[in-house]
Parts: sequence; structure tokens; C-alpha cells
Amino acid sequence: MKQFLYTSTLLLSTLLPSMATAETWTVDSSHSEVGFEVTHMMISTVEGSFGEFSGAIEVNKKGKLTALNGEVNISSVDTNDAKRDAHLQADDFFDAASFPKMTFVSQQIKGSHDKGYTVEGDLTIRDVTKTVTLDLASFKGPITDGWGNTRVATVATTEINRQDFGVSWSASLDSGGLVVSDEVQIEIKLEFIQAKAAE
Repeated sequence: MKQFLYTSTLLLSTLLPSMATAETWTVDSSHSEVGFEVTHMMISTVEGSFGEFSGAIEVNKKGKLTALNGEVNISSVDTNDAKRDAHLQADDFFDAASFPKMTFVSQQIKGSHDKGYTVEGDLTIRDVTKTVTLDLASFKGPITDGWGNTRVATVATTEINRQDFGVSWSASLDSGGLVVSDEVQIEIKLEFIQAKAAE
């Protein structure tokens, strides 16, 4: 299940308390993607994504990332197979009816825009919260679009074990191994727009 999560996502969009000098940048979901992938029957890869998500980052006056948070709507999962998507939303996997959101809240951030960041934070799925580390590629931009918006972009990646979050459905192959791997690769393509100062 090619997740990411942003939050978000990645990963996901409650902000940490802002400092007076911090800049807020919000995710442009129309130019971002929360994707995931898992191994199927030990021989192939199944990819998927979440179509509804939100998130934001905060950058201090020195140009350093200080917060990254996001939220994902579980019912927006899409693996290009309606039957499989319905199964993913059921209790065997995400139980979207009981736990409709997946969130990520950063706790510790190291690195720079030029070299990339490691972002340690709390990932919550099915009301189970675990510490996860996102690797962020170096930021691209800033650029200004035709409407005067300032934009930057990066890609966040990580790997999680779905069993850690109670996403536990599994079946064994006659030859050994699992139908769906426990390891989930997450790739979140993120484009942010700088929030404009209030007039």
C-alpha cells in the first residue's frame, strides 16, 4: 500500500503553535500526492494513493523547517480497483468508518532546505500512534506562479510496518510468505504555497 502518508502526509493538517516570526506554507493538494506501495504475493508491487489530504509546514526566520503536519482522509484511498479499495476501508485494514483520519505531527526536525531534512514525528492510524521518521529531499524553489503565489516542493519517504498500527489483515501463501507484505513504502510528493500576510 503505497502510502504517505502527509500530512500527509504526506501525511494530515493541525499546525503546531506558531512563533511570531514563522512563515506558514500550506500543501497544494492539486499538485501533491500521498502515495504508498506494498508487495503482493512476494513477486509484484501494488501501488495506491489517497486523494483527499491537507497539511502545512512552518519555516522560521532563518529559513529552517520547524514543523510539518498533515491529515489524510482514509475513505479517499485509491488502488485502481474498487473492490480492493472497499476492503482497505473495512475493518480488516483501516476501518475508515471508525477511524476516518490518518495524521502526522512532527516532533523533531534536522537538516536544511538545501540538503534535505529528517523529520521525526507521531503518525496516527486507527488511533494507534507511533514514532515515524520521514526523509525529506532537498527543497526545490522558491518560484512565483502567474497568480503571485510563492511555491516550494519536496518529496517525503519512509517505510512502516502496518501491523504496528493494527492494520492487520493477512493471509499466507501455500508456498510460504504473505499475500500482502507487512512493510509499506510511503512516498509523499509535496508542493507548498506560502501563506500571504494578512492585510
